[in-house]
Amino acid sequence: MFRFGPFELLLILGIALVVFGPAKLPEIGKALGKGIKEFKNQTNTLTGSNDKATEEGKK
Repeated sequence: MFRFGPFELLLILGIALVVFGPAKLPEIGKALGKGIKEFKNQTNTLTGSNDKATEEGKK
């Protein structure tokens, strides 16, 4: 997949700063963090459900 080096990350941050402004960046970061956390939780929930079904099928 894609690999971002430090230059690319700084470039993306700079563009975000210009587009959204410095006041909005903390809100956007917080929302992005919540979204990633929720995605991971749902992925773990689905994986756990899938593991349970597999174990029940083996019995």
